[in-house]
Amino acid sequence: MKIALISYEVYPFAKVGGLADVVGALPKYLEKLSVAPFVFMPKHKIVEDNAKKFSYTLEKVKENLEIPYLKTDEKFDIYISKIPGSNVPVYFISNQYYFSAEDVYNGPDLAEQAIYFSAAVLEALKALELDVDVIHVNDWQTSLIPVYLKTLYAEDPYFSKKVSVLTIHNLGYQGVFESKYLKFTGLPDSLYNINGLEFYGKINFLKGGILFSDVINTVSPTYAQEIQTKEYGEKLDGVLRLRSEDLYGILNGIDYDVYNPETDSRIYANYSLKEIGKKYENKRKLQEELGLPVREVPVIGMITRLVDQKGLDILADVFRYITLLDVQFVLLGTGDRKYETLFKEFEKEFSDKVSANIKFDINLAQKIYAGSDMFLMPSRYEPCGLGQMYSLRYGTIPIVRYTGGLADTVKEYYEKTFSGNGFGFKEYNSAFLLKSVARAVDFYRNKKVHWKKIIENAMKTDLSWEKSAKEYLNLYKIAVNKKV
Repeated sequence: MKIALISYEVYPFAKVGGLADVVGALPKYLEKLSVAPFVFMPKHKIVEDNAKKFSYTLEKVKENLEIPYLKTDEKFDIYISKIPGSNVPVYFISNQYYFSAEDVYNGPDLAEQAIYFSAAVLEALKALELDVDVIHVNDWQTSLIPVYLKTLYAEDPYFSKKVSVLTIHNLGYQGVFESKYLKFTGLPDSLYNINGLEFYGKINFLKGGILFSDVINTVSPTYAQEIQTKEYGEKLDGVLRLRSEDLYGILNGIDYDVYNPETDSRIYANYSLKEIGKKYENKRKLQEELGLPVREVPVIGMITRLVDQKGLDILADVFRYITLLDVQFVLLGTGDRKYETLFKEFEKEFSDKVSANIKFDINLAQKIYAGSDMFLMPSRYEPCGLGQMYSLRYGTIPIVRYTGGLADTVKEYYEKTFSGNGFGFKEYNSAFLLKSVARAVDFYRNKKVHWKKIIENAMKTDLSWEKSAKEYLNLYKIAVNKKV
């Protein structure tokens, strides 16, 4: 089976969030299952910048390609590389006008950019004469591809037997734009209706992907159920319920070759479950680097976008109470100005307990995963979440709100059975958040028995891509069978 994966970001070529990790790792594991995957992404400016850093080459294979239907004369070139450590080819759509911004998710016109990329991918597939069974698109930026397949390209012999799979990584981001962009797409005007792209007087790219994809999935079983409710559905719950028979949830995995405490060169000291004592060397050096007193107290790490979705509002309500538990708190992230300012103020107020790092730093992130005792994710909603997976892998115990992928990966620790790998709460409430933190700290005090067991359970949790890749392969087969 041959799979084309389409994404705006792919690690290590361009990374902003977890999507890059997913599309950078999944093809490598599909390859191990005798699947032939290849990847398409834009040739962002940072792709050239990262070439030396990650030791990959870029070769131009096609140039001056045109896109029919679109209301533009912009042409594109195609470059090729490979995902490092694999034979998976990556094809880059190159156009100086649309993909020259410093920021991956920026450009002269975000709607036109996504439309152009989606249409260019389809033309690139034909130009390269790639034999493909499934076109796997990700998020709103590529969601028009299934729409094109079922309309303008429906009668094209090359595409007639190809099926599409849409993965929704976060329903909160949908690509909603003014209806005028429908003309730029070249798609039929008839699609501007409630059963098509129309969405409250505008057009919604993600809605188009949901309606026109052969199969849809999101990144955890729990989130797949949640988004069909009004509370989590972001005004698309009705559309999702309409496609419920074709909607699946597959939990993301993490790349165990990259995220491995035994070999990770980004952390202070390598360690394993058998040498767990070396983990505390990471803790000590993290405290030293961040200017915190080197004390034997629980260090709670948090790596996040500083937005309400991540539970910052309920955390702020009880933060001072958490400091009374005699803990240290390490934050890494950027986001809303109000939270950046608030946590810098907490750092000043509790200089011996709080380190607020308002920036994006991949290396510091790894040091926090390895050097913290606990990892906090009190999200309002979390489609999958990768932070709790990384923390479990590094023996850092997650404290989460049980929603989406957090509910699927973190299991409450019970002292009577010595089972579970973390702590959490269900109701989105600051009091329950505080109670869960206090419970985790209480077990931390009992290191000889319970905390040691919790770390063991955490590090033995299987979160690799091997299981998830098999589920994706099955999903592809389901999609292909729809054409039979």
